[in-house]
Amino acid sequence: MDQVKIGNFIAELRRRDGLTQEALGEKIGVTNKTVSRWENGNYMPDIEMLQMLGDIFHVSINELLAGCYLNDEEFKAEADKNIVNIIKDSAFSYKEKFTFWKRKWLISQIYPYSFIVDAGSLHRAVEPLSFLISCHQGY
Repeated sequence: MDQVKIGNFIAELRRRDGLTQEALGEKIGVTNKTVSRWENGNYMPDIEMLQMLGDIFHVSINELLAGCYLNDEEFKAEADKNIVNIIKDSAFSYKEKFTFWKRKWLISQIYPYSFIVDAGSLHRAVEPLSFLISCHQGY
């Protein structure tokens, strides 16, 4: 997705309807600075904001994500491309998700024990979470 193209399209739609950035922001509950950041391509509206923008400007979310009006043929092609891009741009990769859940599982298995004895000293108790982090850094 081209954030700058999306931002330019939002600005075009806003101007078409005779709205200022402040007036648009008031309609959807954000500041004029947020609208400006979208229009400059610095930030992307989240899905709820895209729905509101689509309703206000009478365009589809797919058109907003494409950054232009779409005819029927383009609509299908852009829909597929937008879905792929959204999945690629998701917050975490598969490897990051796997690592997160692996660590979460390890913590859930070990944390119920009140302490773990450090192998170097039988007298020193180690907090389980610290132990796990020190043992599994880099994995």
